[in-house]
Amino acid sequence: MHHTIEVEGVSFSYPDGHQALRDVTLRIGPDEKVALVGPNGAGKSTLMLHLNGLLRAHAGTVRVGGLPVCDENLGQIRAWVGLVFQSPDDQLFNPKVLDDVAFGPLHMGLPQDEVRRRSWEALEAVGMAAYADHLSHHLSLGEKKRVAIATVLSMDPKILVLDEPTSGLDPRARRSLIRLLGEMQRTMLVATHDMRLVAELLPRTIVLDEGCVVADGPTEAILSNEKLLEAHGLEKP
Repeated sequence: MHHTIEVEGVSFSYPDGHQALRDVTLRIGPDEKVALVGPNGAGKSTLMLHLNGLLRAHAGTVRVGGLPVCDENLGQIRAWVGLVFQSPDDQLFNPKVLDDVAFGPLHMGLPQDEVRRRSWEALEAVGMAAYADHLSHHLSLGEKKRVAIATVLSMDPKILVLDEPTSGLDPRARRSLIRLLGEMQRTMLVATHDMRLVAELLPRTIVLDEGCVVADGPTEAILSNEKLLEAHGLEKP
């Protein structure tokens, strides 16, 4: 089983008529770490929401692990794809940290012992085991982001999809999060404006603008193309 992402000819418009994606085609292979960059409104978040069926393409196909994203496959695909939102408050809603991390595996119908094992392993993986009994809303933004990642890791996804993981973090928390993501051996797609993160962590970069893929290649080549960066509202790190 190869945990790939395959997007072919995908277009999507919102109910107000705004076309967010236009004939998007890309493929991300197993264990690839890929940046998704572009200006605000480029369609990055919209594309990410297609990868576990929260949004559905009006044209084209999305496949995860070889399975089309459709009603009959949603359970399996959402187990494979862990989506981490830009704001951790969108993912943390239980009073205590451990309850938040246990929520996913608990609702997968796993035995209590397995739920507890997965939850503690996920917290240890993000360095937050000591905070298991803390109140989530008392944590710093960096700590909340780590816990949000743990809530996804507890479900043992094969693919991590992260939206602006370093936004709002101070330098120490940012560096800590980059180190954490660098140690993870998973297929990873990261939407970000943090071009230093892209340069340090993600070997391949896809540039999206006005809903279209305008560039896709090695990060070093993309970041050295100043004309391309300037044309699409990006800055060289």
